[in-house]
Parts: sequence; C-alpha cells; structure tokens
Amino acid sequence: MAFISVENLVKDYRINSRKKGLLGAISSFLIRESILKRAVNDISFTIEKGEMVGFIGPNGAGKSTTVKMLTGILVPTSGSISIGGLSPYRDRKKNASRMGVVFGQRTQLWWDLPVSDTFDLLRYIYKVPEKTFKHNMEMFNDMLGIGDFINQATRQLSLGQRMRADIAAALLHDPEIIFFDEPTIGLDVVAKEKIREFIRFINREKGVTMLFTTHDMADIEKTCNRMVIIDNGVIIYDGTTNEIKDRYGRERSLIVDFGENPGDICLEGVTICGEGEKKKKFTFNKSEVQVSSLISRLTQEYSVLDLTIREPEIESIIREIYEGGIDFDKSLSGICQEVVSEQRSLQN
Repeated sequence: MAFISVENLVKDYRINSRKKGLLGAISSFLIRESILKRAVNDISFTIEKGEMVGFIGPNGAGKSTTVKMLTGILVPTSGSISIGGLSPYRDRKKNASRMGVVFGQRTQLWWDLPVSDTFDLLRYIYKVPEKTFKHNMEMFNDMLGIGDFINQATRQLSLGQRMRADIAAALLHDPEIIFFDEPTIGLDVVAKEKIREFIRFINREKGVTMLFTTHDMADIEKTCNRMVIIDNGVIIYDGTTNEIKDRYGRERSLIVDFGENPGDICLEGVTICGEGEKKKKFTFNKSEVQVSSLISRLTQEYSVLDLTIREPEIESIIREIYEGGIDFDKSLSGICQEVVSEQRSLQN
C-alpha cells in the first residue's frame, strides 16, 4: 500500500465579485455575487514511502492548494487523501506530529531568540527523547555546520544559515514525511549544493518521504527521481525526470573544437553557429538527426580536437511546457481542454 494516496481530489473556492465605483461598491454590499473557481480538479496519484517527488507547475496551477490539503491546512471539496493511513484534516494533530515543513520564504525560527532556543522549544512540542535530540543535533552540526551559529539570534543569520537552521528544525523530530517549498531560494551555488547533499543524505539514511514544490528545476533534477506537473488543476505529467527529457527534450547541441577553421559547413537538419574561428555549435532535433552520424561525418571530413554533447536542460523543457510549446498525449491535452472549458463555465 502506498504511503500517500490521493484519489479524485477536488478543491473549489468561492470568490466574491465586486463591481467598480461607488455605486458598484454599494451594489456589491447589498447583493453579494461570487464566482466558483476550481483550483484542483479530480487529481489522483500515489507516493511510496521514501520517495523524493517534485510537485511543480506554473503560478496558479493548483500545487500550493494540493500541498495545503496534504498537510491538513485545507479540507478537500471532494475526494480522499491518506498519508500512512491517516486523513490529514481529520487526524490533523497526529499527521502534523510526523510531518516536517520547510518554507524558503518563511521561517519557523523565533526571530529574536537564539536558534538553540527554537530547537529546545520544538523538542518540547514534539516530545523528542533526549537521546534522539542529541544524535540529531550532532548530525546537523556535522552536515550543516549548525554549531557555528546556534547561539545567534535568527535575525542575525545570513539567508544560507537560516535555511540550514530551518531544515534542521523541520527534521528535529524525525518526521516520516517532509514538504519543501523553495528550500534553496536566494542561495548561492555552494549553499544550494550543500543543502541538496544533506537532503539526499537524510532520504538515503532515514527513508524520509519528500515532496518538493519549487521553481528551481535544479532542485528537482538533483534530488528527485520523479516529477509531477500540475496545470489548470490537473496533472499533465507524472514520471521520471529522465523520461521527460527523452520524450519532450527535442533539441540537442554538439559543440566542436576544430584543429583549423572548417569554413562553411552545410548539414541537412542542423543549425550551425560560430562560437569562434575554430569552434562551432551544431543544434539539431534528436528525432531527425542522429548524433552518432553527425559526429562520424565531422570526424571523417574535418580535423576535430574536442567535442561536447549538450543534453536539453530540464528547466528549458518545463518552461516550454508552461508556455504551451509542447504537445502532450491527446488524452492529456483533451483533459486540459475540458478543465479550461469547465472553469470558464463555472466563472460565467
């Protein structure tokens, strides 16, 4: 049985509609009008214990609403959610006791108190045994360097230090599942990699189930094996990060360093641009041009010193999906069209 099971989940919001101007304000006060908006439309998915899943989508797609229902903050309009046999909103306290949450733009640390005081408070709230508390604090110090700033007030920490402390606070009570919302936002490259490394370590050593919502595709690509994309309240993709590259990453690039200026090169189906007198970039569609054939032809006809194949970046693929540049399977695109039509009819 899956650790997280979501079946036919629906969430509707009723939004008050107000007219412009003074007369409109008076009219809206006397006669209230509202619009029914469906944020999540009949989605179903499962997550196994210990999985690391990226749950992504454009702004307004329904991902935050879904996560709020998973954490028990919101009650679904219809459908069911089970996390380890518990209903998040019916068994809210029990569910919260085995859950951790990290918000990149918000903190659960007390702003004016030392970080150590927050940890002591969380230890009391979650009733963490002393042995477990000491073990986890040692691990946080070894992996995240918490000891360097644990006695500083939260307001005095840098963004990278605060994020490390927030992640440690979320994991202090050994939760079974943790939700990450933009866990590396605003951090430099070194700090991001350190946090990703720690997240992978915790998943590997403790088998914590993790769900990421982020706009940084590098977070997903470097931590998650699976990715769920939601748009217009429906799931439009559920699969591995490698699979989405294979299915929707059309364009590949070959960077070639020549021993001498190759002059003009003309290859069918290949776009060529110069990156220097002896360096060329060849861009092509993987379904139309085989990279092995292209390399073979270039090495036979020219003096090649070095070459590099660039695979499509997951971020560019996701961006193209958001912008509608990728056509999904007919069944999925049909569902999306039905949802858009339904939402428009509800709003009218």
